Amino acid sequence: MRLPNPLAAAERLRGALTDPARRERTMLLVLAVYLVAWTLYGAIAKSSQGLHPDMTEQIAWSRDLAWGYKHPPLAAFVVRLWFSVLPLAEWSYYLLAMLMPTLALWIAWRLAADTLDGNKRVAGLALMMLVPFFNFQALKYNVNTVLMPLWAATTFFFLRSYRTRGALYAALAGIAAAVSMLGKYWSVFLLAGLALAALIDRRRLAYVRSAAPWITVAAGAVVVAPHLLWLLQNHFAPFAYVAAAHGERGFAGAAASVAGYLAGSAGYVAIPVIIVLAAARPNGAALADMIWPADDERRLAAASFWGPLLLPAIGALAGGAEITSLWSMPAWTLLPVLLLSPPQIKLREIDTQRLILFAAVLPLVMLIASPFIAVGVQRNGPPASAQAASLASEVERLWHEATPLPLRFVGGDADLAFGIVTYAVERPRALLDLPPPGASELARAGAVYVCFAEDAGCRDQAAAKSNAARRVETEITRNFFRIAGQPRRYTIFIVPPQ
Repeated sequence: MRLPNPLAAAERLRGALTDPARRERTMLLVLAVYLVAWTLYGAIAKSSQGLHPDMTEQIAWSRDLAWGYKHPPLAAFVVRLWFSVLPLAEWSYYLLAMLMPTLALWIAWRLAADTLDGNKRVAGLALMMLVPFFNFQALKYNVNTVLMPLWAATTFFFLRSYRTRGALYAALAGIAAAVSMLGKYWSVFLLAGLALAALIDRRRLAYVRSAAPWITVAAGAVVVAPHLLWLLQNHFAPFAYVAAAHGERGFAGAAASVAGYLAGSAGYVAIPVIIVLAAARPNGAALADMIWPADDERRLAAASFWGPLLLPAIGALAGGAEITSLWSMPAWTLLPVLLLSPPQIKLREIDTQRLILFAAVLPLVMLIASPFIAVGVQRNGPPASAQAASLASEVERLWHEATPLPLRFVGGDADLAFGIVTYAVERPRALLDLPPPGASELARAGAVYVCFAEDAGCRDQAAAKSNAARRVETEITRNFFRIAGQPRRYTIFIVPPQ
């Protein structure tokens, strides 16, 4: 029996993706397989870990929808909508998480059509699939991952608007930009970067004199207005969180942070860059044209790439703030255009075939490895989030020993509270990062406060809030496929309704 030839299969796929009659539906099929493969990997590999606290935090926020929290509200809105359709389960959450980079890849595919020929367009998307932001890192749904399709869409609509001056693209650019701001304030660097790209372009006067930029601004203002009103009513509370968490680092601390941001960001995309350099072997002129192209269209795209990526470094140095390379996650939509659009860059069909094969083998290998990863994490001691479901059951059991009324509020350690809120049957609220209930409502409903037993600070704060509460010390061990887990001790304060 003849074994299948992987390169022949890759060539058939390359042919379908470069055929104008078949490429769009073929790409949708490819992305659907990509979505399912990485979702399965996440569901299996992370099955011994439980949901990351960033993810359970979004579930807690989605139970109390508002126009803002310590971050803008979009990620929580998406979670609320998603779990109104699908069951709240780890597999469905990983499906939502992977939908973000998959949508970004589709937009990048559409955007690349304006600059790259068919073969380079296919190679560009395969390169993107090798960037960890689009698979491993994206499995943790949070305010960073939700920006991936939004930044991609904003960039796509902006470039189309700049080129055509059309009212529809201009309005869509404004809406996408505003929704990006509703995802995370980090998006201010996207807006600033795109504005800078427009202003340094030689066609800027024609653009500014058209209706397009003003339609963009007006459409964005309408969409973001409710959140701006919320900020005013709440005295810009999220900014205080940002300043406390990431500000006041001093110049030396900010410089070290910027160096880490730039080095880490480069590291995340090192594999695609190395592959292109090895395959195309560009000379100095080609490298210069890759970084800053000579023609207007490609230079506008390059400016739209470099601005949102590099402006955060300038802002951090100026403001003495801390930034991290993970926050560059949504900034890579134009990477294939930057790497492959120079005319001097030549890719052979065999190079694209190998890229397709590499991009296809990676999720397959990781899917095969996923059970072993889950077992390895369990043997090495999983994070505390692995015990969230068991802890939620124990909290509800102790609560109903004290009262038949439903559990409505959970406080204490933030990560523990968000995990309990996620897994508790009675869907309580978290007393964290949300507008607190009134004192009379909290007294009537009662509450539970949960801390790690060794966290004296959390215990003291919980004791001060709970007065004459019942205090319980408990130990939980979560086994995984008969592999013993690491025991952890918790202190639980039960404050029954008054």
